[in-house]
This record gives sequence, structure tokens and C-alpha cells, in this order.
Amino acid sequence: MADPARDAQEASGPVLPGASTEQLAEQLVAQARAAGVSLTGPGGLLSDLTRQVLETALNTEMVEHLGHEHGEPAGPKGNVRNGYSAKTVRTEVGDVRINVPRDRAGTFEPAIVPKHARHLSGFDEAVISLYAKGMTTGDIVAHLQDVYGSSVSKDLVSRVTDAVLEAMQAWQARPLDSVYPVVLVDCIYVKIREGQVSNRPIYVVMGISVDGERDVLGLWAGPAGAGEGARAWMGMLSELKNRGVTDVLIACCDGLKGLPEAITAVWPQATVQSCVVHLVRNSLRYAGKQHWSKISADLKKVYTAPTVAAAQTAFEDFATTWRSKFPAMVAMWERSWTEFVPFLDFPPEVRKLVYTTNGIESLNARFRAAVRRRGHFPTEQSALKILYLTVLERRPNRANPTGRIPDWKAILNVLAITYPDRITIH
Repeated sequence: MADPARDAQEASGPVLPGASTEQLAEQLVAQARAAGVSLTGPGGLLSDLTRQVLETALNTEMVEHLGHEHGEPAGPKGNVRNGYSAKTVRTEVGDVRINVPRDRAGTFEPAIVPKHARHLSGFDEAVISLYAKGMTTGDIVAHLQDVYGSSVSKDLVSRVTDAVLEAMQAWQARPLDSVYPVVLVDCIYVKIREGQVSNRPIYVVMGISVDGERDVLGLWAGPAGAGEGARAWMGMLSELKNRGVTDVLIACCDGLKGLPEAITAVWPQATVQSCVVHLVRNSLRYAGKQHWSKISADLKKVYTAPTVAAAQTAFEDFATTWRSKFPAMVAMWERSWTEFVPFLDFPPEVRKLVYTTNGIESLNARFRAAVRRRGHFPTEQSALKILYLTVLERRPNRANPTGRIPDWKAILNVLAITYPDRITIH
């Protein structure tokens, strides 16, 4: 039987003694190329090396279990080897066929490849990572076949991803900090098929901690056709309070129906701030594209005003210019004015943090990418599962590798002065 690892080594000489890990890897790749041996897939160099490593580890475990080497007399237990059983396991380099040693007493329980296990540690993590990136079960099956030559079923992929449900439930019930300087609240819609396909709201709450770190506090699926009513928000915000959140300084949201009332009912001292970016975006929906640049420029004078009085004057000019053409747009701003102006009392650093829900919008963009290829979900639980995995998949930001809010200490000092006795700086 051909041995790809041996053939590759013979084609390019012995492994260098004292070589580093990198040098060994480079030499093995060079040897594989010289011998015409592929790296992955059935019969590939990595597959065969994996087989050799696993079989060596299994035989070492058997020696420890029996208490004597292969071929030596049986020890006090009287137990000896009893041949091998062939087994195929799935690994990161594809399917690997190995021989698992047996003992006559049938008491050998290998740790490296447990009994009945068909895939090694790392396979599940790879599947879950692909799932979180938006790949469907069918996509993952095809990917594993193409890249690793590993044939798996959709049911297996589903079982692997379902294994996260218990962790998701624990995450949803975990204790939270007592105070969050800023909480961002939003809602996205996904299609869920339970009886019939319908748009269902998924409520998302993100908190910025006293340490300046963003954390998704929870995800909730709302009923079809219910919209974002005060009752639904009250239930979710009360759950956050029961998990330990006793106070929120600023709650930034997108004018969701019933949400401001629910926030002040749960956290009476919270400042409710409408997302200005959403207000501007919604304003443009009332007007034709030929007016967008002028409307945006006029609104910028409102939300960059140095004081509330200056913002009021700029808005009156805006209303005078546009009310006759787009009365609904002006009326929307008038309805939102109370929740719009709070951030004008803060310096620029804090304004930038609280006047827009960019942090949660970035998360929503990842949510949309994860659900786009699926069309719809069979159950509410399956939708929450993919969004939960998306939350866990933290993507590095080159501009801000720590993930902490820039200039957070300066922002925190302003918040501590503005909200005395409600926040402690460590």
C-alpha cells in the first residue's frame, strides 16, 4: 500500500535534525511537491500524516491501558491486545481512515478518538464558524466536500449547529452589569416559516459598559404582525432589569413605537435619545432624490447646532423651506423633537457616541449578511441560533483592535459629571 508521507520524504531526503516547526512544514511541502503528492484530500500528505499521528497516539494509549508494550507478556490484569478495528474520522484535512487498537477485555476507552466519535475536535468549530458566516447547511456540505474531500450530510451539519442551543440559552440568561452608560436598541426583520412564512421582528439590545466595551445584551423574536409595541418592549427590558441592569444613563433608539415609554417605565432616570442618522434617513423617504442633498444640508445645520436654541432656530428655517412640499417629513421631526434634542447638551465626543446607533447598525449589517442566503428560517429558534452565532463571531477592526470606544475615558468623565452618583469611574 502506498504511503504518501514516506514517498514524499524519500523524494526529498530526510527531515532536518533540530529543524523548527516552520522549517519542518516548509520541508514537508517541498517533499510533497517533489513526489507529486497532494496536501489534502484522500491520499494527501496531511491526511496520511494525521493518520500516522492518530494511530501512534492510540497505540500509546493502549500501552498505558494494558501496562505493557506490544508483544510483551500480559501484566497482572491479564489483558492483551486483540487486533484492530478500522474507522473513518472527519478532521480539518478531510476524512482519515485509521486502525483503532482493541483489547481482549473490551475495556479500552481511547481519549484521542473516543468510541463512537466520527469527527475530531475542531470539526464542529469549523462547521459552526462557516454557519455563522452565512453559509447554509447545503453550502457547508458542498464546501467540506470540495476542500477536504469529506462527505457529510445536512443532518450532521444541523446536529452540530444545534449543539449551540444550550449555550445560547445560557448566554440569554447570563447576569449583566448593574449600570450601562449607553444602551442601543433596534429591531430587524427576518422571514420565519411556522405555519406560513411571515416577517418576524428580532429585537436587539446592545450595551456599552462602564469600561467602554460593546456587548449584545440579548436577542428576542417578536410575534408576526405585532410590530414593536410597548408591551413587547416592556417584557424584554424588564428581563434585562431582572438580569441585573438597575440603571441606564442614555438609551439610544430608532423611534420604535412604544419604546421610549417602556424605557422610562423600566429605568425612570434614563435619557431617551433618538438616532439622528435614522431621522435623516427616514426624512429622505418623503422626498425625491433631486431634493436629497439640499434636505441633508439643511438638517445638518439642525443636528450640528451648538445649543438647543440654535437647533430650534435652524429647524424653524428647515420647516419654513420644506413644509409646503413635504409636510409629513416636517411633522415626523416635530413628533421626534423631544427625543432628538438631549444629545445637544453634550460635548462633541459624547454626541458622536449617543446620537447615532452606528454600533448596532454594524451588527445588523452582519445579521443581514448571515440571513441573506437563507431566504427564510423553519423556526424561530433556528433564526435566533444564526444571529447568536453572528454575535459570537467577533471580527477584528484594524482601526480599533481593542474594540473599546475611542476616547472612552474622556466620555466617561463627562457622563460622570452629567449623571452624578449614578456611575463610578474605576
